[in-house]
Amino acid sequence: MAKLFLTSAFFSAFIIFNTLHHTANSQSFIGINYGQVADNLPPPSATVKLLQSTSIGKVRLYGADPAIIKALANTGIGIAIGTSNGDLPALANDPNYAKQWINSNVLPFYPASNIILINAGNEIMTSGDQGLISQLVPAMTNLQNAINSVSLGGKVKISTVHSMAVLKQSDPPSTGSFDPAFGDTMKSLLGFLEGTGAPFTINPYPFFAYRSDPRPETLAFCLFQPNAGRVDSGSKIKYMNMFDAQVDAVRSALNAMGHKGVEIVVAETGWPYKGDSNEVGTSVENAKAYNGNLIAHLRSMVGTPLMPGKSIDTYLFALYDEDLKPGPGSERAFGLYKPDLTMTYDVSLSKSSQTPATPTSPKTSPTTPSKQKQTGWCIPKGGIPDAQLQANLDYACGHGVDCSAIQPGGACFEPNTVASHAAYAMNLYYQTSNRDPLNCDFSQTATLTSTNPSYNGCAYPAGST
Repeated sequence: MAKLFLTSAFFSAFIIFNTLHHTANSQSFIGINYGQVADNLPPPSATVKLLQSTSIGKVRLYGADPAIIKALANTGIGIAIGTSNGDLPALANDPNYAKQWINSNVLPFYPASNIILINAGNEIMTSGDQGLISQLVPAMTNLQNAINSVSLGGKVKISTVHSMAVLKQSDPPSTGSFDPAFGDTMKSLLGFLEGTGAPFTINPYPFFAYRSDPRPETLAFCLFQPNAGRVDSGSKIKYMNMFDAQVDAVRSALNAMGHKGVEIVVAETGWPYKGDSNEVGTSVENAKAYNGNLIAHLRSMVGTPLMPGKSIDTYLFALYDEDLKPGPGSERAFGLYKPDLTMTYDVSLSKSSQTPATPTSPKTSPTTPSKQKQTGWCIPKGGIPDAQLQANLDYACGHGVDCSAIQPGGACFEPNTVASHAAYAMNLYYQTSNRDPLNCDFSQTATLTSTNPSYNGCAYPAGST
């Protein structure tokens, strides 16, 4: 495992997550989990108003609460609903039960309520219940047939949610592989997903990775904070954060099974803001860093090294704390919002708080001579790997600069490459950070140039004397 360290004055700056400007519309790749194991939640109508005030584009329910589904009508918010684990035997053995389930939980609300996905159970494959595992694919098949019978095939997808434990190997990401103990069931499941165009839904939690390896360098890697990265010994790709590494391990596992066409959806990921005294890493600071930097990463549209140029649908965990959940204290402390609808901490989801903030310039030590403001443009040096450029892009866009020009439809979106997007963002960060040469360092991967890098309709801002 590569040792992580900070390599420059730029990256040694104190990390503050600032708001990120983007379009006022909801972003389809940002979802949130709406759990209900609680006795203090606000009514669905109030929750829907809260969601509409944010850029959250999708909601995942663990069941199919009709009050919530109905409250979400005519909002355009995508809805993932789920069957209970206990429903699987009946769904698997009785096609009429599957039809009844669809008739009760989908047809009364669709299309006003934008139901897009039905998850058959939750983390069944790693439940240890061989009976349920054997009934999973038959249940999904009967649900698919029921959906097809009411002409919603292709509109409402059928899947099931997995924990990362379905992988036998995940480190390094290029060696990602499914546990062979799942054998034919996993083969059948993946064949079903490929045939129906449904996603493989997974729950990656860098928090759990940090909990098993609680070193400072691991924390930085998990929180999308500046670090030296970890090189995949197989692919030679340098990963700059744990989220990308975990998701790409799933991508590798799918590819190894011959299912390169199956898309991945992150059904859950999050970080607790408090926990019991013996739980490491549970703090508001860490939770805000993880969720805030993850959102900035998704908005950058960089993707992962194995899936570049787009952001996969990612459902944050969670909308509210669930105060009736058993287990350690952290299990009841994942909520981004409180029952009174105020934010637990701000990760720039609110549409009203997305005006770009002026980033705080990294400060030099008292012994460092002050530098004169420079003219020109800040661009990446030649030969910098995409993984490092991705980290630079995430940093710049996560620290207050307006990256809308490199989002889809923006003047600088094309060419849609990490190198092009990073160059624009790095220059914009430099220009809006007082044109201090220290802010064109990016761990010694950037340089100043007097040659205007603008092209076609894409104008790179420049300072003047």
